[in-house]
Amino acid sequence: MIEQRDSADEKRALRASMQAWRETVTPAQRAETAEALAWEGIGFVRPVRPDAVVSGFASLANELDCMPLLGRLAGEGLRLALPRVEGKGKPLVFRAWAPGDEMDAGVWGIAEPKLSRPALDPDILLVPLLAVDRAGWRLGYGGGFYDRTLAELRARKPVIAIGLAYDAQVVDAVPHLDYDEPLDWVLTPSGAMRCGR
Repeated sequence: MIEQRDSADEKRALRASMQAWRETVTPAQRAETAEALAWEGIGFVRPVRPDAVVSGFASLANELDCMPLLGRLAGEGLRLALPRVEGKGKPLVFRAWAPGDEMDAGVWGIAEPKLSRPALDPDILLVPLLAVDRAGWRLGYGGGFYDRTLAELRARKPVIAIGLAYDAQVVDAVPHLDYDEPLDWVLTPSGAMRCGR
């Protein structure tokens, strides 16, 4: 019990530190990073089936923007999806999405696909984060949405989780708890990093 509490406290401290760092990212740096990730693509994941579903995310302010990367993937013919929050304590539901689609304003003002769009199970998930380590442990915002979602998806089929990060978000160690789900890859402007535990 003490170890769980210590890890939770460490997570809170790292979360506050990384949120403060992210406030220093300029719009120009954010755009440059987004273009670098789009240029890199996800070809490091092999093979990517032509019918694969890739889920992205609509970014919060100062969060890494994955829309240029999603635009590239759409151009390569991959099917895309974005998450919808179904409620506290529930996994995310992914609905079909394409660049230019009309969106709903979801929880916390995050853009989400329309409910009328079909639900899809992603094969590859692009995951937002505040910090990540080389083992693939990811620090999110504390809601557990991606951990629950990855656990549920991985129980049904093989999926690949790719964290999208600024180089400065890769840290020596991210505290993690039993329910945390690790990433398989991290993509930064410096390139792709396979996670190993």
